[in-house]
Amino acid sequence: MARTARKVLLGREIDAMIRRARMTQADAGKLIGVSQSRIASVIAGTGNLTPDAIKRLAHGLGVTDPDYIGILLELHRDNHKRGFWNTGHRRAYIDELRLLVDLENQADRLRETAAEIVPGLLQHPNYIRALHEHLQLDTTDPDAVTVDDYVQARLARQQNLTRSRPPEFHAILSESCLRRSYGSDAVMLEQVDHLIGLSRRPNIILQVMPFTHQAPGAGMEDRYTLIRVPSPGAAGDLEMAVIEAQGEIRYIDDKPAIAIREKIFARLSVTALSEADSRQFMEHIARSLRGRPTIP
Repeated sequence: MARTARKVLLGREIDAMIRRARMTQADAGKLIGVSQSRIASVIAGTGNLTPDAIKRLAHGLGVTDPDYIGILLELHRDNHKRGFWNTGHRRAYIDELRLLVDLENQADRLRETAAEIVPGLLQHPNYIRALHEHLQLDTTDPDAVTVDDYVQARLARQQNLTRSRPPEFHAILSESCLRRSYGSDAVMLEQVDHLIGLSRRPNIILQVMPFTHQAPGAGMEDRYTLIRVPSPGAAGDLEMAVIEAQGEIRYIDDKPAIAIREKIFARLSVTALSEADSRQFMEHIARSLRGRPTIP
C-alpha cells in the first residue's frame, strides 16, 4: 500500500497513543485482534485499519475524546482512490516520488538545497522539457508516459506554491544551478527570469550560494528537502527530510538525522547571499545571457 501524508500522520498518532498507554505494539494488536506486524505497518504508514478498528483501538488505549477520535477517522479517509496515480500526468510520478508529491500538497513549510539542477518546484516549463528530452520514450505505446506528461506533472506540483495559503518555501541554490546549461541559452534565460519572478513572491525565499563563498563544513553537495506537515492531532507536526539522488529517494523521519540537516541548512542560509543580493546576482546572470549571440 502506497504511503501518503495522511497515513503517515495517522501512524504517528497511533504510535503516540500506544506510548502514552505504556503498551507495546503487540499489546495494541491484541486489543483489536490483529498482529504486531499489522500495527507496525500502520504506524509506518504502509498498512491500514478499518474505521471501526481505529475506534476500538483508541478506546482500548484509554482514548475516549470524540473530537480526537474524529481526527483519527479523518486522517484515515484518503482521497487517493484506486487508479489515482495511473491516470493523466500523474503516471509520470514514479512510486518512490508519490509520497513526496503528497507531502508537498499537505506541507506548510518546505526548505531545500540544490546544486547543478534547479529544484523541481522552481523550474520553468521549457527547462523541465530540456531535462527530459533525452529520455528514450516508447512512442508506439499510446499509454506510455510522454515528455508532456513529465512537464505537466511537475507544473502540477508547482501549483502548491501559488495556491491559497501556500507553504513557505525557502531554497538555497548553488551557483551551479544557474550556470549549468540545459536546453539552450534561451531556455536558461527563461529559467533565470522565472526564478527572479518567483523570488518576489511573499512565501518564497531564494538564496544563492556563489562559488566564491565557502560554506563551513560543506553541505551544498547534498540535495535534500526539509518538509513540515502540520498535524491536527496530539503527536505534533510531521517533520521529514527527503534525500534525492539518481534513481533513489529516501524519506527520513528520525529526529537526530533531521536535526543535523536543520543545522546544516541554517548554516548555509547564513553563508549564502541575502534575498536581495541573490536577486541581484540572478539579474546579473540574466543580463549576461541576454548579451550572448544565441539570444535573438
